[in-house]
Amino acid sequence: MKDQASVLRETDGQARTLARTLLRSARYAGLAVLDPATGFPFASRVLLGTDIDGVPVILVSALSTHTKALENDPRASLLTGEPGKGDPLAYARLTTQCLAEGVERGTPLHERIRTRFLNRHAKAKLYIDFPDFRFFRLLPQSASLNGGFGRAYILEGSDLTILSPANDAVAARAEDIVRDLVDNHPDLLRALETRFKGKIDGTLRVCGVDSAGFDVISGDYLSRCEFEEPVTNPGEIIPHISKIAYSIPEI
Repeated sequence: MKDQASVLRETDGQARTLARTLLRSARYAGLAVLDPATGFPFASRVLLGTDIDGVPVILVSALSTHTKALENDPRASLLTGEPGKGDPLAYARLTTQCLAEGVERGTPLHERIRTRFLNRHAKAKLYIDFPDFRFFRLLPQSASLNGGFGRAYILEGSDLTILSPANDAVAARAEDIVRDLVDNHPDLLRALETRFKGKIDGTLRVCGVDSAGFDVISGDYLSRCEFEEPVTNPGEIIPHISKIAYSIPEI
C-alpha cells in the first residue's frame, strides 16, 4: 500500500509573511483553552493586540472562564483570519498554539502593552484599568497555516515573533516615531491613505510600529504592513514606511 502524500507544503518566506500578517492584523481572535472544571476545550472571542516583539496579547477579566483556565493551564490556541464572500474555507486562517504568560501591573512591560493595546482598541479605555482585568502575553510555540485550498503549512513559534536586537530601542521611541509621522510627514500619511483607498472609511492612522512593520487603522479596518527585513535601529522605521506607502497602491 502506497504512503499517502502529505498535504503539507514546505514552509517558505511567503508562508511566514502570510502567517505573521494574519496574526498581527487581527482585531480579535478565537481563543481556545482547557476548562479546569471539566477538562473540555473552551472557546471564546477576545480582543487581540501585539507586544513589541510580535507576541500576541489579550486583555481578559478574572471573572471569565478563559482567565481561570489560563491560570490553571497556560496552554491555549488562537484562531485568526477572517472570511469574505463565498466559501469561508477558501480564505486563509492561522491556528497558533501558545503558552500564556501573565503581565504584572505596575511594571514597564504592563505600561508598554497597555499603551499599544489602547492605540489599537481605543474603546477598551472604559475598562482596561478595572482591577479584575489583566493582560496575558501568548507566546507562540507552533502554528498551522491554511492559506486556502491545498496550501497548508506548519510553522515554528519563532516564525511569528520579532527577533530583532532593536526591539527595546524601538519600544522606547515608538510613540515619538508615530508623532513624527503625524507632525512632519503629512504627505506620507496621504500616500498611505491612497494605498488603502477603497478599504477605509474615514481617517487612516498609524496605531503601532515595531522592528518588523507597522499597523494602520481606520474605524473597524486594521491592516498590518510588514517590512522586507526587520530594522536594526529606530531611525530606519519611517524610511521603511515611506517605501511601502509609495509602492503600487492596494486598491
